[in-house]
Amino acid sequence: MMKRVLLATSGGDCPGLNAVIRGVVKRAAMEGNWEVLGSIQAYNGILWEPTEIKILTESTVKDIHNLGGTIIETTNKGGPFAWPLFNKQTGQWEYVDRSDEMIRKLRLMGVDAVICIGGDGSQRISHQLYEKGLDIVGVPKTIDNDLSATDLTFGFRTAVQIATEAIDKLVTTAASHNRTFIMEVMGRNTGWIALEAALAGGADVCLIPEIPYDVNKIIDKLNSKYKRGRGYAIIVVAEGAQPKDGHIVAEKADEIGYSNMRMGGIAFELSRQLKEAGFEGDIRETVLGHLQRGGVPVAYDRILATRFGVKAFELVKDGLFGQMVSFKQSEIISVPLSEAVGHTKFVEPDSEIVHAARSCGISFGD
Repeated sequence: MMKRVLLATSGGDCPGLNAVIRGVVKRAAMEGNWEVLGSIQAYNGILWEPTEIKILTESTVKDIHNLGGTIIETTNKGGPFAWPLFNKQTGQWEYVDRSDEMIRKLRLMGVDAVICIGGDGSQRISHQLYEKGLDIVGVPKTIDNDLSATDLTFGFRTAVQIATEAIDKLVTTAASHNRTFIMEVMGRNTGWIALEAALAGGADVCLIPEIPYDVNKIIDKLNSKYKRGRGYAIIVVAEGAQPKDGHIVAEKADEIGYSNMRMGGIAFELSRQLKEAGFEGDIRETVLGHLQRGGVPVAYDRILATRFGVKAFELVKDGLFGQMVSFKQSEIISVPLSEAVGHTKFVEPDSEIVHAARSCGISFGD
């Protein structure tokens, strides 16, 4: 009897998503009695009328492991528990719970299980669906590497590589013009990308959310990089960094169905703070933004993502639902979704990697 597993990629895109999809499909094909479906744009493909579902075969996933993005698309807006609906009477957008309807549709389609590839918010939804009786398995996905239930998430290494290459390029123009460059990277409320890119790229200053900064301490470091007006410096700043007694640079998004704060702009705010505090050097700002999310995943992320995909299908095959795949001490294991969500993995200010960065002369502005 043929069985069906449905795949959904949810939340922001991430290098390695296609490698997970390929891992699931290739492993399922070995069983001979499993059909893999892909829901377009996370769960939207199920809830839309008509539905948008893609059959995923070995032919479909051929050579997609080196492609960025996701062949079944993704979204970080709305969801089955908060489906945006425009009320014509009030002229306002409302959010309705369509989770029961979605579960019924999945069962009518003969779907035996769901694999959701997504970050913390997506896996919260996975856990809620599991509690409602849906057989579901989660695969962690985020370039931020901020999920505590796994040592590493695919996409992170690619994001760090992109940021490091950007630092390498900025160094040459900074040296040529005797400038200070501020490079802003993603990470939301954690500083993993900023920290590892700063260490790999030999930055002079690294500002992360976990260590609030003092602008005067940054100026002291920058001044040490100049002699008689000549010199240069590189500052790497995480989008969630903030000064002591200050606040994160963010604003509420006006996109329908998007509930997260839109972060970004700290590079320009920091530039303003430095100038107001008296730093006389020439400053330029670079915001990497979504460049960190796109493009070809590095080999490490392809391998990790593939291993996640294989493990996710095997959890489904063995009936181990309500679990999320995890990378712990170089092994692929699983952890309960209830334990996997809601616990952010922050950079510890007294950790070995921060110590190594300080020992190499990187200032954290504290």
